Amino acid sequence: MRPTQQARAATLLTVPQLFEKQARIRGDKIACTMGDTRMSYQELNTRATRLANALLAQGVHYGDRIALLSENAPVFAEVLLAASKIGAIVATQNWRLSGAELTHCLDLVDPALCLVSSQFRSNYDDATQGRFKTIDLDTDYAALVQSGAATPLTTPIDPEDGLLIVYTSGTTGLPKAALISHRALIARAQQYCTEFGIDPDDLFYAYSPMFHIASADLVLATLMIGGSVVISGGLDPALLRELLATRKLSNLIFFPGMVDQVLSELAKMDRPVRGLKKFGALADLFPPHQIAAMTQAVNTPFCNTFASTETGMMPACGGRIPIGEEPDSFAKTESNFCLVRLVDDAGGDVADGETGELICRGPTLFSGYWRNEAATEEAFAGGWYHTGDLFRRNPDGTLDYVDRKKYLVKSGGENIYPAEIERVVMQRPEIDEALVVRRADATWGEVPVLVATRNTETLTGEALQNHCRETMARYKCPKAVFFVPAAFWPRNNTGKILRREVEEWVKAQG
Repeated sequence: MRPTQQARAATLLTVPQLFEKQARIRGDKIACTMGDTRMSYQELNTRATRLANALLAQGVHYGDRIALLSENAPVFAEVLLAASKIGAIVATQNWRLSGAELTHCLDLVDPALCLVSSQFRSNYDDATQGRFKTIDLDTDYAALVQSGAATPLTTPIDPEDGLLIVYTSGTTGLPKAALISHRALIARAQQYCTEFGIDPDDLFYAYSPMFHIASADLVLATLMIGGSVVISGGLDPALLRELLATRKLSNLIFFPGMVDQVLSELAKMDRPVRGLKKFGALADLFPPHQIAAMTQAVNTPFCNTFASTETGMMPACGGRIPIGEEPDSFAKTESNFCLVRLVDDAGGDVADGETGELICRGPTLFSGYWRNEAATEEAFAGGWYHTGDLFRRNPDGTLDYVDRKKYLVKSGGENIYPAEIERVVMQRPEIDEALVVRRADATWGEVPVLVATRNTETLTGEALQNHCRETMARYKCPKAVFFVPAAFWPRNNTGKILRREVEEWVKAQG
């Protein structure tokens, strides 16, 4: 017996319904804080409702996209909640991108309205040339919110409707726009709570860029369960030290470049950590001694995760490294409420100990790549999400990360695909061959390094680096350049360059 239409309707939930519930039962509780700005649940709900009605008056309707280009601020919560009430989709823009990259991201989603911070207005204006309707967050946004009525919205929303678009680097060198639905965001919040024991008494410290999923996901999850969010424009070690001593934190993540600074600040703590439910990230990015030092500093085991924009808190976030332990293995443990397989290129399951691509299935998955049917079909081939990451399963069921199936550099919390840099470098006529590999870095974990064959001695590595800086975000630019002769390149029997052999060669150069 399948449920009737009315029975199915009784099972459906959306993000605004859950947030509005919290505004009813926890109206006076502080929902969001940044500096001296404090908003209760009731105040945040009223502002989001006014903004939703104002957006309708601006011509933003169900299914339309709103582009948000801003530094970390409460506006992220307001815009996401307002959009959720009218069925619109928020496409968060990376302020680190160059003008050309920003143009691609905006053109991809064709926003009905762009909300832009004055801090990034010049780059935005140069990129868009007035093509999109724009509201300046510093000069016009307050009036926009006040112009909207406080009348509750009645737009019918389905859980499969999209709410959030977060960009993820594409192997072709251009970002893809991952669409995340109400269903996925609610499922991620549920998994977040069940996997780590998060509850309404916990606080989420949102310091990492809110255009990334690490903050956007957890801000919404926190507000759907009645917790509190503290926002800062980047990591504030002194604020973090105060929060750890006085509040119960739900989640905390450090990136490789900040570990020493944070440890130095936490050494000043004169009180124990009050509470921290989840601490950690992809353990492979950190040397073992740093993991031991970090866990001791926050008195919390290290959560050795493997997740992505497309998957949320799955597929492998169940593992913990004990406090003070220098791990000799970074094996991952599968998350609950999802299915995981390791498969070969033909889609067959590989045996334990053999390398295969991790594919997964579960309710936290994204809906697909916006206006990219080919990439969506490839990602969901056979009814499973194909991560593009290679693993081996151990006898105890844990998973060892091997590599990206399609090579990736993870630098300071950012994903960098070599193809993007190679495409830019190959625009230079003096270059005959170019390959980007990763190199270990004490500050950023990994950095991209360029190996190239040039056809003129007059071209310098510095010139290539400057060319990249003019075309793409600085964090993507190669940190070193090696010129090699045409005969250097190791190739397989089809002529493809063996990237990992080149990486080993770069490693040997010191």
